[in-house]
Amino acid sequence: MKALRKAQSQKHEWIQKGHGSLSELPSEKDFFDTCKQSTNVVCHFYKNSTFRCKILDSHLEKLAQQHLETKFVKLDVEKAPFLTSRFNIHVIPTMGIVKDGKTQGFIVGFAEFGNCDEFTTEMLEWRLGCAEIIKYAGDLSNPPVKGKSTKSSILEQVKNSKTIRSKGDQNSDSDSDLEE
Repeated sequence: MKALRKAQSQKHEWIQKGHGSLSELPSEKDFFDTCKQSTNVVCHFYKNSTFRCKILDSHLEKLAQQHLETKFVKLDVEKAPFLTSRFNIHVIPTMGIVKDGKTQGFIVGFAEFGNCDEFTTEMLEWRLGCAEIIKYAGDLSNPPVKGKSTKSSILEQVKNSKTIRSKGDQNSDSDSDLEE
């Protein structure tokens, strides 16, 4: 019963801090304040004129409602020249992942989602789960792939992708751990 009360209290605290929705930050200063107040933050660095940013916003709005443990915010890069330069942001959209006030990494563009606009919210949720910024209930070892859901299909895509080495060169000196 105590655990249930504690969970309810934590949920109430998150909602008080603005968790549960995708909110826009008016300035760079607000980015730092948000990262100090919340343990887990996903920041969408966007530009209003970029169509893909609107696609990402729709996914983030859904995830913000499902994952109260993480604060989802967005910041217009035109209002954030210092952060854009400091984080070396050249591709829009870019998501910054901040945990305990420290930047853990970035998700740049849609490359990790198959370089297409039709990726699913579940795919983004899986990727954020891999970054340990949200509590993901699914299997982190198998991403939700549209049409196929096997790990081997992703490995086949990686193996069949074009590389600089010739196709006959099976002896690679790389430390790739993609072997089955």
